[in-house]
Amino acid sequence: MKAVFTVVLGLAMAGPVAAENFTTAAEVKPILEMTKANWVAVREFNGQDLLYFTHLESWRCGLDQIRYFVNEGKPRVREMEPCHEDSNTPNALLLEDHLPFDVHPLGSIDSVTVEVTFDDGEVALETFERAAVKMH
Repeated sequence: MKAVFTVVLGLAMAGPVAAENFTTAAEVKPILEMTKANWVAVREFNGQDLLYFTHLESWRCGLDQIRYFVNEGKPRVREMEPCHEDSNTPNALLLEDHLPFDVHPLGSIDSVTVEVTFDDGEVALETFERAAVKMH
């Protein structure tokens, strides 16, 4: 019998990747840990700062909540598109009624602290300076 290995972001996984994969904290935590630098991005567009959560939302099926703080301000809860568990691609972003960014005044974001709560209750916290996550 031939073994099947799939490589996802440098992780070798035995067996084929199925739709049920990457929908729990156990499956998405290692990926998000390795890709922390991509959790958020800031883009200056049309006289505004757009704060993107695309990367985190792409792994949202293993998350309970995303909270964030701009410049150490009040916490905000990021609304996420639902997980499409009835689909072959449950983490796909359909973007029908939901955009992967929040709008802020131009130049107003100096830093962003992101608090991710996984579906197993574990919390990960990371702070990003504007220069480190600004899209060019």
